[in-house]
Amino acid sequence: MSIRLNKISKSYNSITALQSIELEIENGKTTILIGPSGCGKSTLIRIITGIIRADNGEVFVDGEILSEANLISIRRRIGYVIQEGGLFPHLTAKENVALLADYLDWGKDRINDRVTTLSNLTKFPSDGLNRYPAELSGGQKQRVSLMRALMLDPEFLLLDEPLGSLDPLIRFDLQEDLKDIFRNLKKTVLLVTHDLNEAAFFGDRIVLMREGNIVQAGTITDLVKNPVDDFVIKFIKAQRSTLKTKS
Repeated sequence: MSIRLNKISKSYNSITALQSIELEIENGKTTILIGPSGCGKSTLIRIITGIIRADNGEVFVDGEILSEANLISIRRRIGYVIQEGGLFPHLTAKENVALLADYLDWGKDRINDRVTTLSNLTKFPSDGLNRYPAELSGGQKQRVSLMRALMLDPEFLLLDEPLGSLDPLIRFDLQEDLKDIFRNLKKTVLLVTHDLNEAAFFGDRIVLMREGNIVQAGTITDLVKNPVDDFVIKFIKAQRSTLKTKS
């Protein structure tokens, strides 16, 4: 599944969130959106999912313009992990994971088989499936959120700062597991983060944003060795103590 953004702009009253963004998210690759708070990352992914509409421009999904007519069918091809998981507190872990499949009348056996597969894939303990979110650790909640996003076997996986609220050890374990999942499933992935080291770890391509614009896009080596302006240099230097470039 490929996604192309054509001159996407969005404003909120007098505040410009995005300015004529042009971006292609390559099929089967992991693309990272990174930048300081308020740079437009979350607005961009909400436009991709159709949660909000751009003021100008188009979103192309496999060459087809995203519209009201095809929004629901395209959304079912996208798995979305929102910040801090977004689990429903009154549903068990399994009920959260199976929510859309149940709505689509998959059937009990099919749902159970898929949940078992995803539990193994995400290393979520089977005895935790009947627990409620309040009874799960932060890392377990994120695994449940990932399982829910993968339940319908989407072609495109979108993650909005999925690890930002976790402590370093749990975050490290989840980073390793997520990278294995991305590699094994060969999904098209768009991941939002504010952490350059995390971007370098996951990303085939990194897109650095500032004030609603794309400043530079490329590999982590491109950004480190060939920065296009002083902002890129400053952004990298601010996180250099934790940055490990890919070999």
